[in-house]
Amino acid sequence: MYVSNCGDSKKFNSMTVSWGGWGEVWNKPCSFIFIRDVRYTYEFLEQKEGFTLCFFPEEFKGALRILGNRSGRNQNKIKQSGLQYVLTPSGLVAYKEAKMIIECKKLFTAPLQTENISKNVRETIVKDWYTSDPSLHNLFISEITKVWIKKHL
Repeated sequence: MYVSNCGDSKKFNSMTVSWGGWGEVWNKPCSFIFIRDVRYTYEFLEQKEGFTLCFFPEEFKGALRILGNRSGRNQNKIKQSGLQYVLTPSGLVAYKEAKMIIECKKLFTAPLQTENISKNVRETIVKDWYTSDPSLHNLFISEITKVWIKKHL
C-alpha cells in the first residue's frame, strides 16, 4: 500500500492507493494510479499538475488505514494519522516517515468506462466494483520526475 498526496502546504489531501503501478509511457518513466471521482483527493489531482506517492514501512499500517478509511473533506485525518507532512524541494506534499517518495507530474487522465471493459468479464467487474458505489475510477498516468529512498541504517 502506498499513499497519494496532492495539494500544497495550505490545503492538501492524502489517501491510500492500491490500484496502480509503474512502467514506461512515451519514453518516460511513469506511474499510474486509479482514483474514484468522488474521492476528496480526486479534486486535488484534477487541479494540480504534480503529486507524490509515498511508500511506508510496515509499522505505519495503522496510520495508512486512517488515510484510506476516512475522508479529509470534513476532518483532519492527517493529524489523526500521526504522520508528519513535509514539502519536497519542488513544493509537493510528502511524509517524513515514508521510506520512498516519488514525485509525479501528470501526463494523461481519463475515466474508466464500463463499456470499455472486456465483454467476457464486464458483468462480473461491474457487479463486484460498481454496483454498490457507481462512481467510476479515473486513470492518471504521470511522469516520475524524482525519487527519494531513505538509506537503511
